[in-house]
Amino acid sequence: MSKRSERLFEALGGISQQKVDEAAPGGENTAHRNWFGKRRWLGAVAAVLAVAILGSVFLRPGGALTAYAIAQAQYPETAQRQELGDTTALESFFVRSAQTFLTQEPGENRVYSPLNVYMALSMLAQLTGGESQGQILELLGSGSMDGLRKQAGGVWHAGYRNDKTATSILASSLWLNQDVRFNQDTMDILARDFYASSYAGKMGSKELNKALQDWLNEQTGGLLEEQAGNIELGPNIILALATTLYFKAPWVDDFPKDKTAPQTFHTPAEDVETDFMHQITTENYYWGDRFSAMGQAFAEGGAMWFLLPDEGVAPEELLADQETMDFLFTGNKYEWEQKTFVLMNKSVPKFDVSSQFDLEDGLKALGVTDVYDSAVSDFTPMTTDVDVPITLSMANHAARVVIDEEGCTAAAFTVAAPGCEAAAEDEVDFVLDRPFLFCITGDSGLPLFVGIVNYPTGN
Repeated sequence: MSKRSERLFEALGGISQQKVDEAAPGGENTAHRNWFGKRRWLGAVAAVLAVAILGSVFLRPGGALTAYAIAQAQYPETAQRQELGDTTALESFFVRSAQTFLTQEPGENRVYSPLNVYMALSMLAQLTGGESQGQILELLGSGSMDGLRKQAGGVWHAGYRNDKTATSILASSLWLNQDVRFNQDTMDILARDFYASSYAGKMGSKELNKALQDWLNEQTGGLLEEQAGNIELGPNIILALATTLYFKAPWVDDFPKDKTAPQTFHTPAEDVETDFMHQITTENYYWGDRFSAMGQAFAEGGAMWFLLPDEGVAPEELLADQETMDFLFTGNKYEWEQKTFVLMNKSVPKFDVSSQFDLEDGLKALGVTDVYDSAVSDFTPMTTDVDVPITLSMANHAARVVIDEEGCTAAAFTVAAPGCEAAAEDEVDFVLDRPFLFCITGDSGLPLFVGIVNYPTGN
């Protein structure tokens, strides 16, 4: 057996819609410009800011939402691809945030969209000033709002796709309390640079809560209906910010449905029977000191990456491993040195995993603290018409990933996967029968969606 073949055995642990309806920007509608109501805040009532960040986008017209519209984003017909330049700061945010948010509940399913949270924080930076803004800029690796707006615009366009083959769209919105005077220029900037529409209504009302939930469901294709139903804005909320990301694409090569069969998956708690998809391909096999990996390509570009920890290694442990982070978040995984071309016998469990969690503890651990402290928070770019302290009261992230024989539906971008032309000389069994990591990347090389599957049938 060759040394390369021996390394394979060691690493594996054995062989065996349409665009949004065009609408005039809020700035051209004087009726909407004059929506401001008189302040009715009681001195003892603390004003709060809510940020609802849901991780999965299905772009459709707003319909009845036009009654609440202040500024509406106009989506381009096609992506206007821009050079992302040096992505070191982006990669640093993706690594740090993934390590923070994916390890908070060891042994459970956890799904997280780094890109989704990046866009939400970018918008939050636009709404803040002073040190509050400075902490967000530092976390996102930007020296100024001008630089961040440019970078965020490039990221948005890098992930934009809406055709018959695949869908990958970011959407954003702001939900404003009609009794507070907001800076219209800021709302217009968010609509222009972040494609974020703004809506105003009576906070705490069933009507506005339903409008927000309906918007979330429309943008996520109904994938997060249960999670969206948990999002309600109380009467003391000043503003809610919602960002979504929807992705859907078929595999390049379907898993044959007649090959799908029950098989044992070793969860952290017990062994369970679940449906496994099977496929035989010739492709690159990747490895590190504590994991093995392969990429499942999407049609017309894109891939879903599966990382199998070595026996005895939990997925959460890999998130603290620098080599694993380098592989997950490298711009071009096809340049990874530790790889070889093989005949691969794949066994991949069908799964439908989701999670919903609060971002507060993680954001504070990452250095974003001032927006949670009324004594130092600075939201003056958003409004100067509130004479009570404003703090961030809710930052909720929900995401879901579904895969089957035909493809994947998730919050993510797509990525190109060039084929290898060398002849396969080794054969491996890649069996995802124990907890594993996955990552979906876009053609820009950005890791847009990462997660841990401990229970393929949900938990």
